[in-house]
Amino acid sequence: MNLPASSRSSGTTTTTTKKRLLPRLAAALAASALLASQALAFSLDEVSAKARALADQPYAAPKSNLPPEFSSLQFADYMKIQPRNDRLLWSDQQAPFRLSFYHQGMQFNAPVRINEIVGDQVQELRYEADRFDFGDLHFNRESTAQLGYAGFRVLSPVNQPGKWDEVMSLLGASYFRVIGQGQWYGLSARGLAIDTVPPGGEEFPNFREFWVRRPAAQDQELVIYALLDSPRATGAYQFILRPGSDTVVDVQSNIFLRADITRIGIAPLTSMFLYGPNQLSDRRNFRPAIHDSNGLAMLTGDGEWIWRPLNNPHQVQASSFQVRNPRGFGLLQRGREFWRYEDLKDRYDLRPSAWIEPHGNWGAGTVELVEIPTIDETNDNIVAYWVPAEPARRGQMLQFAYRMHWTMNEPALHAANNGWVRQTFHTSGERLQRNLIRQLDGSMAWNIDFEGPALANLPPGTTLTPDVSVSANAEVLETQLQPNPPIRGWRLLIRARVKDPAQPVELRAALRQPDGRPVTETWSYQLPPNAQQLKIIP
Repeated sequence: MNLPASSRSSGTTTTTTKKRLLPRLAAALAASALLASQALAFSLDEVSAKARALADQPYAAPKSNLPPEFSSLQFADYMKIQPRNDRLLWSDQQAPFRLSFYHQGMQFNAPVRINEIVGDQVQELRYEADRFDFGDLHFNRESTAQLGYAGFRVLSPVNQPGKWDEVMSLLGASYFRVIGQGQWYGLSARGLAIDTVPPGGEEFPNFREFWVRRPAAQDQELVIYALLDSPRATGAYQFILRPGSDTVVDVQSNIFLRADITRIGIAPLTSMFLYGPNQLSDRRNFRPAIHDSNGLAMLTGDGEWIWRPLNNPHQVQASSFQVRNPRGFGLLQRGREFWRYEDLKDRYDLRPSAWIEPHGNWGAGTVELVEIPTIDETNDNIVAYWVPAEPARRGQMLQFAYRMHWTMNEPALHAANNGWVRQTFHTSGERLQRNLIRQLDGSMAWNIDFEGPALANLPPGTTLTPDVSVSANAEVLETQLQPNPPIRGWRLLIRARVKDPAQPVELRAALRQPDGRPVTETWSYQLPPNAQQLKIIP
């Protein structure tokens, strides 16, 4: 084809320019690739290699290196050891995160190795005593020379610019806690749970080493790697922390089995429930409720929402819910009004919920809830996790990825077409006599309040139907469903008689629309054995 001279000239010039640019572009791409490979030189693969190699070796328990003046500390004295604000790691960097460290002491008796990743370099953060303020504690300073760190905290200006608040704490075994904007520490998460349910003793894995990537000024997330070790398992973990009004943590775990495990718990959560409206205390207390969480929520692979109110039982109780490919589960703190707790010191109204959102299909398995007796609020007595249906066998590698939401906005977890349980009131059953005097009749009763936009937006005059069932150890005497205008929801009354008080009772309830479709989650309640005699304080 013949082209005008101007066009041919233009074409020649463009081709020449491209020829000059190609070497520069290739060099720039090569340099960029080199920088990227250096920046990502250390990854989960390196930790996985360490975990795999560790699994091929006999287990060696962590050894204490604490002198007596630190191993014998009481909690109040241990808390006197605080990090110095002028010695926070990265305080000389223009980065949105800082690190401080936990000192060894009490049961935190073995040092945990903590490393910093800078580009392609990894360097251990060695113990420095002058990072701490020891208050009025007196000890020989030479005794700290061979100590290490027990764990660390992550700080970020999540509440206001320039104010460095804790958003994550990693201390003890494989425990960690996370909070978002305006939240107070409450429930904890763990790397792995092993044989939590009796018989036999629970095995507590430890995070024995951490790697933290130094953040750049523009970073909105912090990357942490952890090496887990226990008698029957090792693991490599990656945590990507994103603080905010709800703080989110993306978790990827590669678990290597040294030996068979009867019950391996994935994405475990640990919390505290002492008492609340569904289980009142028999001891006078100005606080109407004391708990870090008051229920287990689940979203099944089939889209069913389930709510299990928590108990503080006489004896250890374990409940399993078969769920294939769970879409979510967590321990929630429902009810954010201060009057529910009336506690100015511990602010249970500001304790977050933790919601686990699995990535990918986890297959068949169960969400397991373990409830343990406790006589005070200092003990965590609630554990929840997911157990794969397939046995955990020696030599296997298990991989799980999930997102953790640490939130105080529990309604946001639900779809707009769903209602949820606001609260459960457990009381003695009674009947109204002809003279209008209420008389206890030996039965038990539950008032369940349902709320949510799915109920608030129902057309006027809509008739809902309660779907109620109980296990064989009880019989339903009465059900009543009525609108609850103050919450723009509904209240369901269930009155039942227990046949054998020494055995548990299972109850389920949901509200359905006229066409039979559920308009609320399923309330799933367990009445523990001898519930009539439950006592919080002996």
